[in-house]
Amino acid sequence: MLTLPEIVGLDSHIGSVRIPPELDVPLTPRVRRIMDTKAFRRLAKMTQVGLVSLVYPAARHTRFEHSLGVYRLALLFLKRLAHIPRFNTIISQHDAELLIVTALLHDIGHWPFCHLIEDIRIKNLPHHEQLAANILRHSDMMELLRDDWNIKPESVIELLSGNNSHNNSVIKLLSSILSGPIDIDKMDYLFRDSLHAGVPYGRNLDQARLIGSLCVNKSGSGMAITEKGKTAAELMIFARYIMFSEVYWHHAVRAATAMFQRLFIELYQEGKIELPSIFEWTEDDVIRFLVESSQKLPIQSLAEGLFGTKRCIYKRVAQFSILEQPEIYRKLAGKPYRQLCELANHLAAMLPENNLPFSVLIDAPPIEKEIEIKIDVFYPKENCYRSLEDISPVVRAMAREQFDDYTKRVRIFAHPDVAVAFRENRRIVEFLEKMSME
Repeated sequence: MLTLPEIVGLDSHIGSVRIPPELDVPLTPRVRRIMDTKAFRRLAKMTQVGLVSLVYPAARHTRFEHSLGVYRLALLFLKRLAHIPRFNTIISQHDAELLIVTALLHDIGHWPFCHLIEDIRIKNLPHHEQLAANILRHSDMMELLRDDWNIKPESVIELLSGNNSHNNSVIKLLSSILSGPIDIDKMDYLFRDSLHAGVPYGRNLDQARLIGSLCVNKSGSGMAITEKGKTAAELMIFARYIMFSEVYWHHAVRAATAMFQRLFIELYQEGKIELPSIFEWTEDDVIRFLVESSQKLPIQSLAEGLFGTKRCIYKRVAQFSILEQPEIYRKLAGKPYRQLCELANHLAAMLPENNLPFSVLIDAPPIEKEIEIKIDVFYPKENCYRSLEDISPVVRAMAREQFDDYTKRVRIFAHPDVAVAFRENRRIVEFLEKMSME
């Protein structure tokens, strides 16, 4: 495993490319051939955090950069785990190559703003993992996987989906490295998003300590850490919590998200959006299309507010969490998008002399929840494993209550011209009070 050219390249620095912050990513000829495909190059024209840049202007880094960061971390994980006998009895060199390829291609099925669009839950909308499967099966990527790596597209697809239905211990273990409580995807995006956003929250990670503590759990079906990595794991979990609270679910970011989703669904219902066509577009293509398609329609103000020459983001006029009026939160969190639109329209109708279309929007957490915080800590001297939740008050406090409930709030947004009127409208206040008591 340590003789794989990509892992060797970590130390040789031959043929590497540099990504922030001063990280050398080894590029072997077979990795370069994947990077040079049309599907992968498209990631260079797709930002990693989309609308976050409306609040944090420098957060314009791409999924291309992130993919290289995840690929590099996969190599570091494998370099560390290659020294652990139990890992080597489960994972072969070919399995390691599968992880390397999948780490590089883990975002290949994404399209611009795909997570925002997926959260609307449009009927028959394919998930980005389905699009990844199509790319891997029906493009030049399939030949590269076969000729350069001796890997079938189905193997990458299975690992991307985390399919454990066949009780495959190899896939389970590799999947925990790629997508688990502590994985290479989160480890990169928390750090990278924090770096480009200009905030410290996701950079307070001790990556070297965490990687140095990696081991295999008792069953051999997932990753664990030794006791030396406990504090580093706590820091990563806390960083994730803060990044969601202060960046990904920042109220202004979610206001822009609510505007985008309403803009998109209205154009879709008008028959102006053909979903298969946008899957191959760049982010600029999608923005241009949304702006042009909304011309002379009531929804035009949303497009101009997001992407026009003068930014106009809606104002937060109400907010609900598990701590702030939990009754309303539970009624709206995870509810179908159509119901949220209907309630927003009802609230807008209560505003006297309000002629602004789509002047009130509601943003609520989607049905899907974040990955649970479950990882074991190995104590070599005692030769035993303990749950990180059991030994860490920090993790226990986050794990006992649903992570999403505290970082993702239900919010009502209003156009700036009606925000004050909304807050002072007695009918609306009474309606929300009644809703909280029902």
